[in-house]
Amino acid sequence: MQFENKIICDGLLNKSLEVKMQKLIIYGPTSLMGEIEVEGAKNAALPILTASILAQNKVIITNVPDIVDVKHTIEILKYLGCNVLFENNTVVVDSSSIERFTIPPEYAKLMRSSVLFMGALLSKFRRVELSNHPGGCEIGQRPIDLHISAFRQLGIEVFESNNRIMCRCDRIKGSEIFLPIPSVGATENIILASIFCDGEVVIKNAAKEPEIVDLCHFLNKLGAKIKGAGTHIIKIEGVKRLNSEEVIHKVIPDRIVAGTYLCAVAACGEEVVLKSVFPRHLDSILHILKGSGCKIKESKNEIWIKKEGRLKGGLRITTHYYPGFPTDLQAPVCSAFAVASGVTIIKETIFENRFKHVPELVKMGADIHVEKDIAVINGVEKLRGCKVFARDLRGGAALFIAGLSAQGVTEVMDADYIDRGYEKIEEKYSLLGAKILREKGE
Repeated sequence: MQFENKIICDGLLNKSLEVKMQKLIIYGPTSLMGEIEVEGAKNAALPILTASILAQNKVIITNVPDIVDVKHTIEILKYLGCNVLFENNTVVVDSSSIERFTIPPEYAKLMRSSVLFMGALLSKFRRVELSNHPGGCEIGQRPIDLHISAFRQLGIEVFESNNRIMCRCDRIKGSEIFLPIPSVGATENIILASIFCDGEVVIKNAAKEPEIVDLCHFLNKLGAKIKGAGTHIIKIEGVKRLNSEEVIHKVIPDRIVAGTYLCAVAACGEEVVLKSVFPRHLDSILHILKGSGCKIKESKNEIWIKKEGRLKGGLRITTHYYPGFPTDLQAPVCSAFAVASGVTIIKETIFENRFKHVPELVKMGADIHVEKDIAVINGVEKLRGCKVFARDLRGGAALFIAGLSAQGVTEVMDADYIDRGYEKIEEKYSLLGAKILREKGE
């Protein structure tokens, strides 16, 4: 790859917004058959790209998914002054020319993970300004109070005014921070802000997600000193400076994308091999599908799944923090069990507004009733295709799965939500035998 003078995704916000109002036309029902490579994890790639601004030399990040949120993150990096190349799922970042410490509203509102630039820029410049509260899917309240509270415990002054958040400090002080809930974003922001701390920062009740482990592996390659990633206690020993060597890092596979494939096979039937996947990251969904009649075999980096006949319902599923059942797979699982036998109950404990896909599934013939944080799914024999609207990323994936299993044609409108977290979804499922077209929305 030639690094110099390469323009990626044009670096223009208006360009990125042109992908809006896409729709996917799915011809069902589909049986899925074949092998598929699982892409890199969105929720690992975004914080790792953010952390790249701390590097002393060029960093090369491989296995990066070609998705909208990655392109938005790259736009922010370029706005800050970094030179960036994105080509063939590899991102090269040179942050030596970074000069800004402000994230303007047009970037902040694009996605939730923009908040992570606060921790990274505080490490880099000891100051940061976020001109809008971070955006993303509207799946419930996701305040950044935990982030702000943690910053103040690190000796950072935080000012909030006119929808702007300004932070500054002379140094990051060593501290012990207890998180009331194991928030992924707050854990990552504390880690990023603490790389050059005085002494040691200890995070108690830290999130344990594999994506946090991957972020810490990357930072340790840069020269950080982080221990305990993947446990509820993470320790960051402050360093004076990071290494000067060039760093290459490969992003872990996306467990939510892999879980979505598994749910699609469970809903549609037939036989698929997922390659380049870490089965240990998928224990909760594999346990559920095995108990529902799917035949599953696991090896080091592959999962084989076969489903014949109708999925068996009758389960009670509760979302929880990792290693519990992930909230990001709640919607895809809902679509799979919409056509299962018996009654399945799903309790959502993480976000209070994450059943937006249910009314759209009901339009397709699903029998689902929601009461507060519980969805009761009375499985039906089949769904019918119709026009449905994606309201968020994972809900969009649920409608995509429903379209694959439904009789007739399904139009999933506002498919740009799906593009935020799934790489070329129509092309990849077509490799497994699905019939899908992409068109501009109405």
